Amino acid sequence: MSGFNLMILAAGYGKRMNNLTHSIPKPLLKINNKELLRHNIDFFTNLGCKKIIINTHYLHNKIQNFIEQYYVDRNIILSYEPTLLNTGGGIKNALRFLGDNNFITSNSDILWKDNNSEDVLKFINNYQEIKTCKLLLAKDYNFEGLKKSTGDFKYEDGVVTRWKKNDPYLYYTGLQIINPIIFKLMKEVSFSLNKLWDLLIAKDKLQGEISHSNIAHIGDINAFNQFTEN
Repeated sequence: MSGFNLMILAAGYGKRMNNLTHSIPKPLLKINNKELLRHNIDFFTNLGCKKIIINTHYLHNKIQNFIEQYYVDRNIILSYEPTLLNTGGGIKNALRFLGDNNFITSNSDILWKDNNSEDVLKFINNYQEIKTCKLLLAKDYNFEGLKKSTGDFKYEDGVVTRWKKNDPYLYYTGLQIINPIIFKLMKEVSFSLNKLWDLLIAKDKLQGEISHSNIAHIGDINAFNQFTEN
């Protein structure tokens, strides 16, 4: 598996990290002496990623300096947002860098590890065949760190719908495959991915797959402390 384009979502304020992100953007916080952003870049580069787009807003210059210092020889493009565009709007804004082919997106606060490689490779295999959007999901016992008291989604026969009470708990891992054609559904400039996913769900067009390795979500200060203490 090689040659795919990746977008890393890294524009947010990281408010759930409390004072840790007062002067450091969340993607540059370190787990095991390695920045979350570096974990992402290295993990997907090792899987064959050829180009990486990173959207930025909060403390953009610090992320820019980090990339220029450590990855000047890599094909990495920053998509700066003067006004925060939310998750969906940020991706739509970066389509000019991503091109017309399918691509992968990853949240920057997922701590991808070597034991995730097999699941992720399986997930992105044949990524060019996805017609809309495909999410990588994790069961409750495979999802570590910050998670909601309810599930995110329900998965059945390859189709993803919204979680309802009494459904098994499934969480979005932060990884998805996107066919850029789906952004034709959205006229807004700034919008959440949830709005786009709901439009696809209404048409039974949101696809999914379940991960079988543990996924670590460094979503708040408690999760950060959990994984820095390990």
